[in-house]
Formats: sequence, structure tokens, C-alpha cells
Amino acid sequence: MRKRLMAVAAAFAAIAVLGVLAFARPGVSSDGVELTRQADGSMILADLGSDAPVLDVFEDFDCPVCKDMHNRVDATIQRLAREGKVKVVFHAVTIFRDEPMRSNSIRAAAAARCVPEQNWLAFRDALYAMQPAPHGVASGFTVEELVAAARKAGASVDACVESQTYADEHLAETAKIPLEGTPTVLLDGRILGGEVFDPVALERLITDGGGVRV
Repeated sequence: MRKRLMAVAAAFAAIAVLGVLAFARPGVSSDGVELTRQADGSMILADLGSDAPVLDVFEDFDCPVCKDMHNRVDATIQRLAREGKVKVVFHAVTIFRDEPMRSNSIRAAAAARCVPEQNWLAFRDALYAMQPAPHGVASGFTVEELVAAARKAGASVDACVESQTYADEHLAETAKIPLEGTPTVLLDGRILGGEVFDPVALERLITDGGGVRV
């Protein structure tokens, strides 16, 4: 099991390095913190010109544990990003294989790709607030619900959400990531543990500039 975890960590570290190279701009002065969508659909909240540590957050919008983490530490993560202390990369993935969770997750993640950067964080909050429950039984995240949530977040993307334009791209990107489960959180390529549910412990790790090796 330890060897498997080490292999997964190594694969994630490689992904994290590629992610950093994709948006780091050495020698460029600070442009301020902003939210930017990458070609793979991930969302980066960061000052792209800084050398702050990188926090990769892999989340499934139908995952109750992801919702719990979101409720506990998202405000801290965003505050640290806006203070320039960390670069946060949000990766929406689909971890579930069984229904209705799998379809719930795909609809939500595909809809999130439709939403512009300026409305995305509010839409993400709405997704967790309306997560189907009880988990494993409830079918939700209908296109009608997602359209309404996008509009409430300030985005009119009805046709994109209704057609699930980005569903196939979302699944293709998910397939590239060696996930064991969600949430999976990395700090500079190192997999974090239970501290991702503790805002104080997580802030200490980020500001100290170190993660926990498996």
C-alpha cells in the first residue's frame, strides 16, 4: 500500500510541476491576484507573477467529504491566495463510477466549465450548497438547477449548461489524473493529510512552505 501511495504521489508531483510551469512567469512583476481558467479546465486563483507555493485541490462536486472540506477551509484558502501567500489550483474531477453520483458529478463539472472566471467561485459555492443528498441515492444537479445556479452567480450560460458542452472534455482530463479519492490536496506536489480540514493547520503548512510526504 505504501508503494502505491508513493507512486501516486510521484505522479501527482509530476502533474503539479507541469501545472506550475504552465502558469509561472519568472521575472514578471506582480499582476495582482486573479482567477484564471487553464486549457485543462482547472482554475487558478493566484498572482501569476509570484513565487508562492502551489496548492492543488482535486474535488468532486458530488463528494460529501469535499463539501465538508470546502465549508471548513475554503475561506482560509481564498484569503491566503488573495494575500499572495499561495497559488491555488482548483481541479474539478469525477471520482465516482456508480450512479447516480457519476452523472451528478459530470453534469456539475461540465456546467462549471461554462461559467466565466468572474462568476466561477460563486457558482462553485452554489454547487456545494445544492449537493444532492443523501449521497449515493439522490439524483440532482439537473441542468435546470445548474442553469438557475449559474444565473444566480451572475452568468447567463444556459445553452452551454443544457447541452453539457464540456462533459467529454471533463472526463478526458479526469482520466489523466491518478486519483485514489477526493478530496486530494497537494502542496508543491506533496499530498496533504487531515490538516486539509483544519484551517489553522493548513495555513501553518502553507505559510511554512512545506507539505507532508507520504
